[in-house]
Amino acid sequence: MGNNERSKSNFIRDIIDHDLQNGKNNGRVHTRFPPEPNGHLHIGHAKAILVNYSIAQDYNGKFNLRFDDTNPIKEDEEYVNAIINDIKWLGADWEDRLFYASDYFEQMYEYAVQLIKAGKAFVDSQSAEEIRSNRGTVTSPGVNSPFRERSIEENLDLFEKMRDGDFEDGSHVLRGKIDMTSPNMLMRDPLMYRIRHASHHRTGNKWCIYPMYDWAHGLEDSLEGITHSLCSLEFQAHRPLYDWFLIELGVHKPQQIEFARLNLNYTVMSKRKLLQLVEENLVNGWDDPRLPTLSGLRRRGFTPEAIQNFIYKVGVAKAHSVVDYALLEHSIREVLNKQAPRVMSVLNPLKVVITNYPVDKVEEIDAVNNPEDPAAGTRKVPFSRELYIEREDFMEDPPKKFFRLAPGREVRFRYAYFITCNEVIKDGNGEILELQCTYDPASKGGKSPDGRKVKATLHWISVAHAIDAEVRLYDRLITVPDTNILEEGKTFMDFINPDALKVLHNCKLEAHLAKAEAGYRCQFERLGYFCVDNDSTLQKPVFNRTVPLRDVWAKLQKK
Repeated sequence: MGNNERSKSNFIRDIIDHDLQNGKNNGRVHTRFPPEPNGHLHIGHAKAILVNYSIAQDYNGKFNLRFDDTNPIKEDEEYVNAIINDIKWLGADWEDRLFYASDYFEQMYEYAVQLIKAGKAFVDSQSAEEIRSNRGTVTSPGVNSPFRERSIEENLDLFEKMRDGDFEDGSHVLRGKIDMTSPNMLMRDPLMYRIRHASHHRTGNKWCIYPMYDWAHGLEDSLEGITHSLCSLEFQAHRPLYDWFLIELGVHKPQQIEFARLNLNYTVMSKRKLLQLVEENLVNGWDDPRLPTLSGLRRRGFTPEAIQNFIYKVGVAKAHSVVDYALLEHSIREVLNKQAPRVMSVLNPLKVVITNYPVDKVEEIDAVNNPEDPAAGTRKVPFSRELYIEREDFMEDPPKKFFRLAPGREVRFRYAYFITCNEVIKDGNGEILELQCTYDPASKGGKSPDGRKVKATLHWISVAHAIDAEVRLYDRLITVPDTNILEEGKTFMDFINPDALKVLHNCKLEAHLAKAEAGYRCQFERLGYFCVDNDSTLQKPVFNRTVPLRDVWAKLQKK
């Protein structure tokens, strides 16, 4: 996963360079990516993965993958497997360092007992509503729990009974005893454990109390010897709490460094919102190509290299910013332009009959596989009397700037011949059925025999040799740039793009594409980059449009 862009200096690398110069952590650099297994990863997570992994690589350090599986109600083994697959696909390697918060449940419990014995934690028997009400506000201090001064012995006894399953959900919690007047509301006697009689995807029914995220997270980093805990800015306010727990326990304290998360326009980057789209069947699962999930982007045809390049171009900073979706599309175009073979396809077919071409003749036309890669060579494409072109490439009464096929006009058929339209055949309703054309045999290879010029080159498919395919045209999920800035009463659900998916059923492709396997990427000439979908329930090939050849949204915004 080499990329010079990633090694550019940023404030995180400056901090690590300073640490190494001063011998901090004995010269070690150890990072991690700690996902919660409650959904699929999206491209925002890709930034966190690559920031942590690239730093570990570049400093000859270590990188852990650790699942923060502390909430059994929302977590599932399916999410664990999906996350592992996504990170492997992205190119990050945790080697043998795959961990789970649940690996440390026993140690976390012992640490909690240690704080209780030190008078730094207590069992609170208030209801959730009472705890919330007594917490105070950003402008008013909180109120001490009436159970805050329980004796150490009573707290130890209650906490043990909580673990043994003697109490119902919600009847007790364990809280840290810090300061209910702290301006940082996270420091106001934070919850450490809650009772939850729920089966865990790894530990089963062994536990009926589960650690809160803020209690568990810093401990996991500490237990794994993480040196630099790199996370997004929303965790900056949590840092004093993580530090308090670790200092009170007297254990290793990693250095937490916050950076701005990735915000991408014309989509949603909240796992909660993505889950809503999935659960309400507004998309077809977590890997729907309309979503910014890694599984969705992979299914759409994005490559790991393109996502890596995109993340490194965005860079690492402290200030929030919104990245234009066009940069992501540019990154995949850059990669596929060099790698993707070219093929000819017709998405909205219109039949052309070349009346002066022999009825039974079929020519093998040489077509270039990739002009950006001379080593890709050429292929043979059959040319015959009956062909398909794009219906949009013909107009019976064209405007002045329309240079494609029209009655009496000559155009070039790519790699083949000059073609002239002579007659338009219609049905009883005036619908165009076919075009009667002639070809110039002297223009073989699409070259002018006498220096005459044509203003358009069209792609085509031989009728007798074409295969049928379904093509899915994907576009941006949301119609407004930023769903965080909406008029009152509106939500992101009001701005879902109804044209984010268009399905075309009667497309015609080159015959060899019938054998293309899921994940195969190519360029449909003049139309965009496409990828074979993994939908194996359909009898004919299904291609997803990865990205158009150009940024059509930029043109729309200028109008």
